[in-house]
Amino acid sequence: MAKDVFHQTVRTALEQEDWRITDDTLNLSVGEVDLLADLGAEKMIVAERRTERIAVEIKNFVGQSLVSEFHKALGQYINYRLSLQLSDSNRVLYLAVSEPAWATFFQRPFVQTAIQVYQIKLIIFDPNAQIIVRWIK
Repeated sequence: MAKDVFHQTVRTALEQEDWRITDDTLNLSVGEVDLLADLGAEKMIVAERRTERIAVEIKNFVGQSLVSEFHKALGQYINYRLSLQLSDSNRVLYLAVSEPAWATFFQRPFVQTAIQVYQIKLIIFDPNAQIIVRWIK
């Protein structure tokens, strides 16, 4: 599986926030359908004595057609979330997008509506500083 151009950037940003990468390509296959998310991670929440687990799909939105990139990302997100539900996983799925993509394409009314309707959880990252700028739950 080819890794997204920002794969290592997002991994580094998560690790800087004390996330432990459990899977660098997370298998989400269900039955005969093979699905692979980019990352699996977990973080110990000490005050609550529990572990928070996430799955992350990373998208760069630098192609010629941002709408096509969004269609693909949305389809993957919905399928990956369904896979997590069917496998009774306690991981929460996030779509990771760069701050420039968030500030431009993702501010379009149609995209904002899709985020709300499909309840997409987002990680916004700065590709240059390799940090997470914002979590949208």
